[in-house]
Amino acid sequence: MTHGPSTPETEASAPPAVAPAIDSFADHVGGLWSPARRSLTVGLVVTVTLVAFEALAIATILPIVTRELGDLHLYGWVFSAFFLGTLLGTVLLGGMADRRGLVLPFALGLGLFAVGLVAGGLAPSMLILVVSRFVQGLGAGAIAPIAYVAIGRTLPEALRAQMFAVLSTAWVLPGLIGPAIAGLIGEATSWRVVFLGLLPLIAVSGALTVSALGRIPEAVRATVTATVAGSGSSARSGSSAGSAVPDGHRVRWAFVIVGGAALATAGLTSVSLVPGLPLIGVGLILTVRAFMSLTPPGTLRAAAGLPAAVLLRGVLTFAFFAADAYVPLALQDWRGTSATVSGIVLTAATLAWTAGAWIQARGIVRFGARRFVRLGFATVALGIVGFAAVLSPAVPIVAGIAAWAVAGLGMGLAYSTLSLVTLREAPAGEEGSASAALQLSDVLGTALGTGVGGALIAAGLVLGAEAWWGLAAAFAVGAAIDVLGVALSGRLPGRVAATAAVPARS
Repeated sequence: MTHGPSTPETEASAPPAVAPAIDSFADHVGGLWSPARRSLTVGLVVTVTLVAFEALAIATILPIVTRELGDLHLYGWVFSAFFLGTLLGTVLLGGMADRRGLVLPFALGLGLFAVGLVAGGLAPSMLILVVSRFVQGLGAGAIAPIAYVAIGRTLPEALRAQMFAVLSTAWVLPGLIGPAIAGLIGEATSWRVVFLGLLPLIAVSGALTVSALGRIPEAVRATVTATVAGSGSSARSGSSAGSAVPDGHRVRWAFVIVGGAALATAGLTSVSLVPGLPLIGVGLILTVRAFMSLTPPGTLRAAAGLPAAVLLRGVLTFAFFAADAYVPLALQDWRGTSATVSGIVLTAATLAWTAGAWIQARGIVRFGARRFVRLGFATVALGIVGFAAVLSPAVPIVAGIAAWAVAGLGMGLAYSTLSLVTLREAPAGEEGSASAALQLSDVLGTALGTGVGGALIAAGLVLGAEAWWGLAAAFAVGAAIDVLGVALSGRLPGRVAATAAVPARS
């Protein structure tokens, strides 16, 4: 694998046998908004908008949900269950694309997502809500990988950059109005309306995107499914994105990693050392072993290039979401603000995240990936520490809004850059496998981060400490992991090609 700067002359964005089909397709259909591509562009934008509304809305209203359903110790599980389901869905439904193409798994993913929303909106208890979130995550696992591979295999690099920028901007509208609307609905009517109200967006997204995926030319579509399978040989000597794992083994390891992460999370939230510590130990062993089998060789030791990018994505999401999931809880239950106010904080972070993505899009060629990722980790740490100050009643809420916007800015700088490095460093013909590994690390980091944060908050309650102790501990862990990310960022390449794409938050 080449770990130095990538150039169009030295690295092809598609296998030689496939590049002519993609280039021909690109030459004949024009830009993103041309008639041939318009439905795919609009469909993906609507899908990202759906994901954004869901993520921001649920985070905003969850304190209200907890007050009605009780079981605060399951607060973190509402997030962790979703991401554990996503882990499993990524492998199960993504693997289906190898045999059935892109349309069926994408449609099944949206269907499961809808079932999860309905079950969540009707949930009579916190435990049922957790189960419904797992189902919802199972469906979500199909959406991002298939969208990524479809973009990577049907668009030339110049149009990929435009598409990713458009998808990043798709977070702006949900970021502006999503949390505020969710907060107002949750307070004025019922939090259940927030869950059920997202169903029309699923129908629109499905109608547009499924139709567009079905019109991808057969030559390109066959390459897409081969890429998702990761069965192609590398065009770079000695490189592998982990594609050597057969389908059956991949599925088994997917169940192992989900089971391991669930055991570890259960152990973290246990109120006693027994069975808490054994569950954590067994869970971590299973998780690490499966993670090694599903990611590029050298990922756990942050080997330079692709392995480091994959690992750092998980480190980044662990650090950010160990704090982000509990920002509304800190504001509503500790500082006594309304859900609308906590929604404003999430809006500020989302808009700043998008701004960070655009900043790195314009400076990535000049300053390089390593600098942007290092700066992103440091900025997220600064934002987490700044927001933690709001736990003191003497600090105004407006300071928390500004601080969490800083954290969002840092995510925009680093998150998109790591996606870019992954696409550029992936062996030719194995972009799908590399993207799946990146998604796996991303989701696992989020699940474990929210699990650890929830465990610390639950531990504080068990020990009889004031609520701010557990919240402060969760924020401290997030900031500490960010420092680790700063140190590991040196394993990334310094420069990227001028035509490289800029993946969005989604």
